[in-house]
Amino acid sequence: MGVMRRLKLAFQPYTASEPKPSLQRLLGELDLLAEPLRRPFRKLEIAPADTPKVVMLLPGFIASPLQMRYLARQIEAAGHTVKKWGMGANLGASPHRLSTLENRLAAVHDRYGQKVVLLGWSLGGIFARELAHRRPEMVERAITMGSPIAGDKRANNAWRAYQLVAGHAIDRLPVDVNLDKKPPVETIAMWSPIDGVIPPHSAKGTDALRDRQIEVDCTHIGFSYDPKAIYAVLRELDRK
Repeated sequence: MGVMRRLKLAFQPYTASEPKPSLQRLLGELDLLAEPLRRPFRKLEIAPADTPKVVMLLPGFIASPLQMRYLARQIEAAGHTVKKWGMGANLGASPHRLSTLENRLAAVHDRYGQKVVLLGWSLGGIFARELAHRRPEMVERAITMGSPIAGDKRANNAWRAYQLVAGHAIDRLPVDVNLDKKPPVETIAMWSPIDGVIPPHSAKGTDALRDRQIEVDCTHIGFSYDPKAIYAVLRELDRK
């Protein structure tokens, strides 16, 4: 798609009737810059998992498995098996990406002979929910972290960037997906009151869209490294 077409998509009018995170909240995402300074002095107490699981991580928009590596290591330290999603950076929804991801899930499921936990950060959580719709027999549960599962798709601070990179409107995806229906597996939504990208009401969702919701006091990017988010994930993986 041409550059001008993408720019036109990026600068479409903001028409959302719902609030998006404030500029102050968005600037709070700069907490990421201090993370390299904190990490060498951080000691996380990771307890062994009661029942080790196979967990597939699905990165957020523009992110890749590299940005989720720290989280992956902590999950592995508890005894779980962590698998990448099989692609590089998450550049948006497409029939090819969803098909590739569906094949990846089937390969992981067949290799380990057990259902897989899908852990999706932001846009990755939308992919996780769709995978759970398509292949519920292979999914133990779907966990989203700061994913926009409810409300106006433009009521956030990422929609313009998404349309620029993905090349399509965020509310007109080029693939059939079940965005407004809960997957037929246990579905958990993690959300943060200080998220600078996705508004809390969108990430929390409604009772009809998930089985449970978990509040985590971290930034949007912090879902990939904040100890509070890591411990929340580990507790959820141990939940019977």
